[in-house]
Amino acid sequence: MNKLDKKVMIADGKAKQIFTTNDPELVWIHSKNQATALNGKRKVQIEDKGYYTNQISGRLFEYLTKKGIKNHFVEAVNDTDVISKRLTMIPLEVVTRNYASGHFVTKYAVKPMIHLVPPVQEFYYKSDELDDPMINESQIEALNILNADQLAYISAEALKINDLLKVIFADMNIRLVDFKVEFGFDIHNNIILGDELSPDNMRIVDETTGKSLDKDIFRKNLGSLTAVYDDVLNRLKKELGE
Repeated sequence: MNKLDKKVMIADGKAKQIFTTNDPELVWIHSKNQATALNGKRKVQIEDKGYYTNQISGRLFEYLTKKGIKNHFVEAVNDTDVISKRLTMIPLEVVTRNYASGHFVTKYAVKPMIHLVPPVQEFYYKSDELDDPMINESQIEALNILNADQLAYISAEALKINDLLKVIFADMNIRLVDFKVEFGFDIHNNIILGDELSPDNMRIVDETTGKSLDKDIFRKNLGSLTAVYDDVLNRLKKELGE
């Protein structure tokens, strides 16, 4: 690939900054050293956080690419930056739950970590102003966010991603509790996986100890977030033979 230059910032989110490049089909994404909770109401700068989320996410995208999951990842630029396909993001978060945790436990008064069979899928409408409310399939169609076929596609893709992530994490002695993914339209109007894949947007626990290995460490003030992310990254590198 020819050398790309970072141009104009087009988005400055809670965890990432996105820039145009000299290729209109590609963007430059920078992972920030910022941890957030309560839908961005709590923000803390944590040294090297962007390094860990970028390193873990890039490797997981490459793993999914090899398994046939179409996504936006193109290549790493440096420790905290990647080149990705430019997407028009769909304003939905697709959450897949394998075990009961978080709001699912309090909402339905169930015991934490009960196995959910089949995996539960939930959709949330991305809106900071509305605190990302839950939205169902008929509402998604009625609001012209996606049609029925497109909705069926992202649901099936999320379940495929779930199966693949469960395998690689199990090999790392990690249990995938739940995770969130986002999709977007590429320039050819194809729906592909976007955003990121890191402990920032999933719940993962050590299979032996039950210890959290994700952003719950930050949410619940349980210790050093980067120490936990370093553990996940090292396990992932070992699993991938690096």
